[in-house]
Amino acid sequence: MPSYGAPATRPGSREIARAAVEAELSLAAYELVVEKGYGNVTLDDMAAAGGVSRSTFLRYFRTKDQAILVALKAYVERMADALRARPPDEDDWSALRSAIESFVVPIYARNPAGAQAFSRLAMFTRALSGAHLERADWRTPLTRALAERHGIAGPIPIGLSVKVAAALDCMALAVSHWVAEDGGADLVDLLRDGFAALSGESAGPGRPADG
Repeated sequence: MPSYGAPATRPGSREIARAAVEAELSLAAYELVVEKGYGNVTLDDMAAAGGVSRSTFLRYFRTKDQAILVALKAYVERMADALRARPPDEDDWSALRSAIESFVVPIYARNPAGAQAFSRLAMFTRALSGAHLERADWRTPLTRALAERHGIAGPIPIGLSVKVAAALDCMALAVSHWVAEDGGADLVDLLRDGFAALSGESAGPGRPADG
C-alpha cells in the first residue's frame, strides 16, 4: 500500500541505471532456471546468461533465490506496463487477464516442462514461494496501473484493489491446477476460465472465454 507520510525521494540516475542492469540480469537468470532446471543452474551459469562475470553478478545478487525474486518483481512491473497499454475502452477483467497473459505466455508456454518444474519447486521452496505465489508485493504496481486506466491519481478505491487481488489469486490458482494436472490442461485456457468466473461469463472447462 502507498505511504502517505514524507514525500518519496526520487531515485538518481545511478540508482536507475543499477536497477535496470539488475532487472536484466535477473530476467536472464530466471529464464535460464526455467529452461535448465533450478538444480542444474549455478551462479556462474546465471552470470554467463547475463553476459557478465561471476564477480559482477555477485555485486547484484548473493544467491540464486535472490536473482529469481528480483526477476519476478521485474516481470510484475512489465505486467503493469502491459495493463497500462491495454485499450482504454476494455473492461477491467479483460485488461487484467491480458496483462497477466503477457507474463505467463512467454515464460510458461515457451518451455512448459521447465516452467512446470520451476512452479512445482516454488510451491515447496520457502524462499521462492513467498514471491512466486504470495502476491502482496505484486498488488501495488498492478493496482496503480489499473487506477491510471481510470484516471485516478489520488487514493485508490478499494474496488480496484479487490479486482487486482482477485486477478492475482486467479493466476495462482490457474498455475496450481496446471501443475497438479501435469500439463494435461492448457494454462492460458485455465486462466481464461478463471477470469470468466470472475467476470460472470460462462466458460466450460478448458475453454477460453470470449473477450
